[in-house]
Amino acid sequence: MRRAQILGVAHYVPSRVVTNADLAKLMTTTDEWIVQRSGIKERRFIEKSGIGASDLALPACRQAVERAGRSLDDVDAIVFATLSPDVTFPGSGCLLQHKLGLKSIPALDVRNQCSGFIYGLSVANAWVRSGTYENVLVVGAEVHSTGLEFNERGRAVAVLFGDGAGAALVGVSPDPDKGIRSIRLHADGAGAEDLWLPAPMSKNDPRISHEMLDQGLQFPHMNGKQVFRWAVEKMPEVAREVLADTGLSIADIDYFVPHQANLRINQFVAAALGIPEEKVANNIVRYGNTTAATIPIGLSEGWEAGKLENATVLLAAFGSGYTWAGAVIRF
Repeated sequence: MRRAQILGVAHYVPSRVVTNADLAKLMTTTDEWIVQRSGIKERRFIEKSGIGASDLALPACRQAVERAGRSLDDVDAIVFATLSPDVTFPGSGCLLQHKLGLKSIPALDVRNQCSGFIYGLSVANAWVRSGTYENVLVVGAEVHSTGLEFNERGRAVAVLFGDGAGAALVGVSPDPDKGIRSIRLHADGAGAEDLWLPAPMSKNDPRISHEMLDQGLQFPHMNGKQVFRWAVEKMPEVAREVLADTGLSIADIDYFVPHQANLRINQFVAAALGIPEEKVANNIVRYGNTTAATIPIGLSEGWEAGKLENATVLLAAFGSGYTWAGAVIRF
């Protein structure tokens, strides 16, 4: 069976830089408080109203295809990971397909939050390996800034997130010794309410009410201690699983791209796995948590820096659901 590979990867972030000092003007917080708890110094927000996840994905997709040495006409499927779609329905994958000028090709949205890109990568891997499709765009894109609560009640969550997009073109590996070697996916809904957006909800009639709005249920809610506890357990666990699948050891890993939720989490995970700091992609300081976009952004920056060439790369993510996932790729 043929092997799938990331042939090209790229990213795009808005030009508007929002620093911790900027957030301190909106609510009671400080640069020291934010950095101590998350490692974040700044993030990117959309420049104006009317820019959606599919708009951020557009330039990333075009550049990923170009870096892969393909044209947009070669793309025959889209997998779009996001928790902040342009609209509730239809999916952002369909909106992106239209903006790219592609006709009839399938567009699938996946809702696996911070693990969404690796979940999407697993779909593309299966499609390419089976011969169902030849070139699949896997996208992670988010616009968080319009859905955060910038006040005392919401500050613990609002300081964490940013807007951005990353995309990878997955196709047949030109070298059978290179490509996606292993992907593992997991979920446990027991932790769903530790990190979720409660409203609007279809099980309620009405789906949203003045009471829900007054309670702030339209904004993300997080049990930070529980999320941290699960993340530092499950990310190393899934990393070891994909390494075992491939018969590789930590010493064989040239570059580690973890999900960017919290710098302390990434440092803890890297230490637990025995991966030195110089091999770890950490860009949360500049972008905050862009959920489904964090891993493709990390891969794209690694591509631009020449760190992916002939490299064995480890991916690991953990997020809402709970979901967690890992992958090993030989570039």
